[in-house]
Amino acid sequence: MAQAPATATLTNPLADGPPAVGAKLQALRQARKLSLDELSRRAGVSKSMLSQVERNLANPTVAVLWRLATALGVGLADFLSPEAAADAAPTVTVIPAHSIPVIKSPDGKCELKILGPVELAARFEWYELAIQPGGVLASEPHEAGTKEHLSVLSGTVTVQSGPSEKKVRHGESARYPGDVQHAISNAGKTVATALLVVESAQ
Repeated sequence: MAQAPATATLTNPLADGPPAVGAKLQALRQARKLSLDELSRRAGVSKSMLSQVERNLANPTVAVLWRLATALGVGLADFLSPEAAADAAPTVTVIPAHSIPVIKSPDGKCELKILGPVELAARFEWYELAIQPGGVLASEPHEAGTKEHLSVLSGTVTVQSGPSEKKVRHGESARYPGDVQHAISNAGKTVATALLVVESAQ
């Protein structure tokens, strides 16, 4: 492993203050769920120094930054890049249940909740499917090469794709061409639910 520079000091990009690496260090540490004590132990840097660096109260040497980057599993250049903090701490987006779009068949016996984001629709679409007893979700052929993946969460359904027809029970999955006429039906006496993924041709 290459040795860290011993005494070099990071050039200050601002004329009147320490390098603004504090927010990046904090974001990287928190993204990895590390306490100041744990990072201090891994990097061999005192907890007080870490606290000062995170608050931009200390001007760290390149040797200190190198040890921190190594302990955090990133390169020194990545650690210092403007995007480092944003990349290290992605946000969690929660879609409220009432905001999830729902499609219903004309007879009201089939319901599809659109779970996938719009930006992925050209490649993948996924749905939560619920079919009432006697319901049939029939589809015309999609574009050539399209495939569907159906995982039954409860009940039993019948999947028909072209001339092929199979029963799919709770806990089972079916994979079949979606570029021919196909249908999913429920001949049982209880509601059947499933996760449906539509994979478009690449």
